[in-house]
Amino acid sequence: MTTQMIVRIDPELKTKVNNLAKAEGKSISEVIRELLAEYVQNRDIGSYIDDLWGRIGTKLTKRGVRPVDIQRVIKETRAKR
Repeated sequence: MTTQMIVRIDPELKTKVNNLAKAEGKSISEVIRELLAEYVQNRDIGSYIDDLWGRIGTKLTKRGVRPVDIQRVIKETRAKR
């Protein structure tokens, strides 16, 4: 379910956004939803970290590194301190 948000903008900006949205075959609402989703995604540190761990995990898996290997390296590194 969606909810409504009221945003006040200058008439000139609304006209420009409307024209650009029409050129892309979108509604103003679609454009605003996309922009807000991108805004949140770019600033949500939790999602960023989850994505980062996912990419790191994928790279390590491709190299044949297993969770056991990671635990071993962590223990060895801590022991050297």
